[in-house]
Amino acid sequence: MNQASPPLVVNSVIEGIAWPGVPTTEGAALLAILFQLDTTQWWTPDQILRRQRDQLQQLLSHARAHVPFYRERLRNIADLPGGDSWLTVWRRIPPLLRAEIQAVDADDIMVAQVLPPGHGELREIFTSGSTGKPIRSVRTQLWELIWGAFTVRDHLWHRRDLNGTFAAIRESDKGKALYPDGTTAPSWGYSSATIVSTGPMVSLNVATPVEQQAEWLYRNNPDYLLTHPTIARRLADHCHARGIRPERLRQVITIAENLRPEVRAACRAAWNTPVVDIYSAREVGYIALQCPEFEHYHVQSEGVFVEVLDDSGAPCAPGEVGRVLVTPLHNLGMPLIRYDIGDHAEVGEACPCGRGLPVIRRILGRTQNMLLMPSGERRWPLLSSDSIEAMLKLAPAIRQYQFVQKEMDLIELRLAVATPLQLDEESALTTWIQTKFAYPFRVAFVYLDAIPSTEAGKFADFVSEVGACPTIDKRAGSAGETVRG
Repeated sequence: MNQASPPLVVNSVIEGIAWPGVPTTEGAALLAILFQLDTTQWWTPDQILRRQRDQLQQLLSHARAHVPFYRERLRNIADLPGGDSWLTVWRRIPPLLRAEIQAVDADDIMVAQVLPPGHGELREIFTSGSTGKPIRSVRTQLWELIWGAFTVRDHLWHRRDLNGTFAAIRESDKGKALYPDGTTAPSWGYSSATIVSTGPMVSLNVATPVEQQAEWLYRNNPDYLLTHPTIARRLADHCHARGIRPERLRQVITIAENLRPEVRAACRAAWNTPVVDIYSAREVGYIALQCPEFEHYHVQSEGVFVEVLDDSGAPCAPGEVGRVLVTPLHNLGMPLIRYDIGDHAEVGEACPCGRGLPVIRRILGRTQNMLLMPSGERRWPLLSSDSIEAMLKLAPAIRQYQFVQKEMDLIELRLAVATPLQLDEESALTTWIQTKFAYPFRVAFVYLDAIPSTEAGKFADFVSEVGACPTIDKRAGSAGETVRG
């Protein structure tokens, strides 16, 4: 593994053997996958594509034979030929939409009737429904083992000391991981503990008020913090304003939402820590991990086949933004072939780090996060760090913000403020919105004590409710709201 990383000391289950460690059967399988990942990350893109083609052919053959949903869908799709021409055949398969999965869920026709030996039992999970359309997914034990390998790869890529304390503010179930204690586990999780000893993991519920989050974080003094970007930003700002700095904190890891540039800046200002982002989805696993050397992402091509396509269905070139299709390579329990996950991303150039894994420069989010212009065109709001900084200079009292397109020509600006805004500040913000979004939108101001996230703790700084399924939490009209239109 990476020579700059802390040593990976494998647990031994054989009496009389302390080192080198001899792991359990499952641990040995996990290490075998990691051994390969350590090599394949340096393969050329062509080498990676050839092996992806081999695994995709296995997936197609299994789905056609054993998954009722795909018998008809793949009826006219030939086997993938060798050479570069296989991609032409592959792209004849229609993208799989969430609505299609939901429509056949009750009939169970997307679940394999037979699994090959070695794939284990089926496990059922549900997505969080951040698009307003939660889905049921079924995955195999083997797929979960491979998920675990990418979890460990992320730790190794980012040189984490596995002996440290890992903190997580992501538990969203009511009544779990409650302040002041939260919960404590003896290891970082099943994936890591399968092969190595780790330090403890402490967890706290996402619904905990920020003041209590800060106290809990300082008291536990972890080496690493895993949470949602908006929680990290709010917590970092709170700590920065009060000089709260856990001495051991070395890294913030973000999941579940689009990472805004200002989150990285806030964590550096408050704790002098970098942010490492993860792009994943429960139904497909790890999609891309942040590069160990740069802030863009590497597609985890050994586990997923990712396509970023333009409006015509053609692959996007570096610098272009397109919709993301994901095919998990190893989940034969419920294959998701060319699954339109609902996200858009920008393709990046080859990475200077030397890894052949494809690069995603930015993850731009879902269609609901796009501004619908009166012309019918959809645009990304592109709320960069510089643009938000300019907005906050117009009204320094703003503590939280969210833009919601309520009607074709109406933007609702939801604000939590330290002190009430003056009419001239509202006027300046209206002008800023009209300039930023390049249209004379009407602007309605809604004031809240705090801008709520979804029940899963997620948050979007821009949401369009026009021509798309809303993602705004219906708790927005909570106590403390005032509206000025």
